[in-house]
Amino acid sequence: MTTQINNMQGIDLPAFGDADAMVLGELAAPELRPGEVLISVQAAGVNRPDIVQRAGFYPAPAGHSPILGLEVAGRVIGVGEGVQGWSLGDEVCALTNGGGYAEQVSVPAGQCLPKPKNLSFAEAGALPETLFTVWGNLFQRAGLKAGETLLIHGGSSGIGTTAIQLAKARGVRVFVTAGSQTKCEACSALGAEQAINYREQDFVAEILSATEGRGVDVILDMVGGDYVAKNIKLAALEGRIVNIAFLQGAQVDINLLPVMLKRLTLTGSTLRAQSNEAKAEIARALLSEVWPLLESGRIAPQMAATFPLAKVADAHRLMESSAHIGKIVLTLN
Repeated sequence: MTTQINNMQGIDLPAFGDADAMVLGELAAPELRPGEVLISVQAAGVNRPDIVQRAGFYPAPAGHSPILGLEVAGRVIGVGEGVQGWSLGDEVCALTNGGGYAEQVSVPAGQCLPKPKNLSFAEAGALPETLFTVWGNLFQRAGLKAGETLLIHGGSSGIGTTAIQLAKARGVRVFVTAGSQTKCEACSALGAEQAINYREQDFVAEILSATEGRGVDVILDMVGGDYVAKNIKLAALEGRIVNIAFLQGAQVDINLLPVMLKRLTLTGSTLRAQSNEAKAEIARALLSEVWPLLESGRIAPQMAATFPLAKVADAHRLMESSAHIGKIVLTLN
């Protein structure tokens, strides 16, 4: 049995542009395909890639919904052919391949996870994109392990606040940069050993001093630009530098000699372009390694603000202002 409709309310994007380009209207409901589950969306997270897609620079992959929204929480209302492990009425959160800003979304079953019982739908809607990104980049790609040191740029973002908690819970020493004293205090409260206001302090000098000149084992960077050279300077021997965005630019002039001398790894990834199988592998790791931390309350999504779906433009404007600490979420019910 499937609770499927022909049309639904969702956010349309008639033309690329600023936040006001998005319009709440009636859209065609998603088709439930084999291997997928249909979700009645209760909440949808807002993420930087949504901003980039809205502006016209991050198109949906072929065959996937062009509707914005990469993570949701809600109830299963349809189970596609071949799906096992999910039933009608299950409360889930899910990484989507697009389509989250709407009443219904169809998602590959392997990208769904059970909604932690101690979290609201809004809180659960803040989890998938962030946790898939943090786990996939820090613990799978960079191999971060207990006893190592980690530097997170943008520590007060949704990615940053999640990475601080998860790394700390797994025995990692965490350093962060952030753009205000308030943001630095929030990062410290979550477990960062040192939070550096990059507007007022030289974070390279501060971290080299804190590590007695050794540097850090892993760096998670979403800034790019002149941070690329600074990251290379800060990386310890055998260090790993992971870029997940380039907010200040991807084209830089750097000296690669230290990369060779310190045996560094420069890497990065985007999540959306990865296969459903790769995303399902991350989901399985999250269920095993991270869900117990969520359910015990050892880590929790840091909620900056929630907005009703009709106020999506305000949510995007807050994201673009970078004034928030933690996650921004749209609610549908």
